[in-house]
Amino acid sequence: MLSNLIDNALKYGDGGGKVLVGACEAEDGVQFYVRDFGSGISSEHLPRLFERFYRVDKARSHESGGTGLGLAIAKHVVRAHSGTIHVESELNHGSTFYFTLPRQPAPVSA
Repeated sequence: MLSNLIDNALKYGDGGGKVLVGACEAEDGVQFYVRDFGSGISSEHLPRLFERFYRVDKARSHESGGTGLGLAIAKHVVRAHSGTIHVESELNHGSTFYFTLPRQPAPVSA
């Protein structure tokens, strides 16, 4: 899933290949992020971005071989691990995809 987000950032980021990847403590777990410095995603697309087969730019996705499934799969993987995923994007300022996974409790010794 992380690989998919990084791959998307490199394909669609248009920021000269610059991508930031990181993680930090969050109140409810560990938050990971992937940020690109491209043209961003219009706010009208954000609510549907994680739907199966949804593409922001159909022509460009087709050229790059995209199926419109990557973000939908990422959403299901994160949810299967009781996490959350979302995106923040502003036109001409890039996009940042965040996903948070809960901390696992320490194993109990017998």
